[in-house]
Amino acid sequence: MRSIFLVTALAAIFFGNAFAEDQSSDNSLCFMATAASDYRFRGISQTRLEPALQAGADYANRPTGFYAGTWLSTIQWIKDMGGGNANVEWDVYGGKKGEIAKDVSYDVGVLSYIYPSNDMDSMMGSANANTTEIYGQIGFGPAYVKYSNAVTHAFGFANSKNSGYLDVGANIDVESGLVLNLHAGHQTIKNNSAASYSDWKVGVTQNFSHNISASLAVYGASTENYMSPAPEMKNLGKSGLVLSVTKMFM
Repeated sequence: MRSIFLVTALAAIFFGNAFAEDQSSDNSLCFMATAASDYRFRGISQTRLEPALQAGADYANRPTGFYAGTWLSTIQWIKDMGGGNANVEWDVYGGKKGEIAKDVSYDVGVLSYIYPSNDMDSMMGSANANTTEIYGQIGFGPAYVKYSNAVTHAFGFANSKNSGYLDVGANIDVESGLVLNLHAGHQTIKNNSAASYSDWKVGVTQNFSHNISASLAVYGASTENYMSPAPEMKNLGKSGLVLSVTKMFM
């Protein structure tokens, strides 16, 4: 429960700052809070197929395309593995995006996944779960291709520096604020071939008034090597439906 209180408290702080922020035409600052029936990261549940609370903040400078932000979510997997008391994932990121030509965009940056209180490196054959990736993306209208490369060990796997994730997808406007979300990806864990897998997502996002959106998606992954502890032994990559609702404060 402490992790839920932490994310909720951080969201409250963000929201208070959001209302006090003086937005200019060249800069944007937004804050968001999400309740989700599951937290899937690259197809794998981070919350043992149970609900998650999430909050974040995002800043962008429109003339330059530079942006930075942070995002948090409740998690379960590190505690389930016996890798410490980390029950929150804290992401910090920054980068630059822009347009190469009409309908051709780019996005490059760095993203750190931080798991406070994780002790994964004390486990034999494991490394600290904190992970930093650099990424590059090319967009073609609503479609994109993105590649992320770990410049540290990847998510607790030993000797996994330079692991990579290929992400191909599209977010297609249908009508009246409805967006079709399509994704296919492949995670390669260097020197840990059994942990490598592919994943996919098919879903829709509906935008409502008052900066509220809801997403419904089916996720799946081509592996059974990511399991919750006994006695449940849940397949964390099994196909499943995830519902999330997000409120944004601009």
